Amino acid sequence: MEIKITPTKDIRILGLDKRELEKLAWCSVTSGVGRLFWIDGYLICLEVYDKAFEYEVEKGFFPLSQLCYTKLQNYIPVYDVGRGTQLPVTDVSDMKLYRAILDEIKKREKGK
Repeated sequence: MEIKITPTKDIRILGLDKRELEKLAWCSVTSGVGRLFWIDGYLICLEVYDKAFEYEVEKGFFPLSQLCYTKLQNYIPVYDVGRGTQLPVTDVSDMKLYRAILDEIKKREKGK
């Protein structure tokens, strides 16, 4: 899936999955993803490889290897995963990148 952020900025999402909250959070912890992102009732986990930054410069787009999401009505600054582990949650409601990602998620959900 390709999302155009600005006329010159694109991101490509290689994997997109809706997941249960507990599975998303545990996967985030075990994959080494350090935080989750919240926007308008959705919680998002992004997995980005280090090489993605090179692609952005060399190829003109930013690849996201995996994006998982779930619904979470209200924003919380920290999600308690359990087992003594917590994940910070960043409110990204005012950021264009995440707004474009959420728009794409909603389009796909309507299409199902």
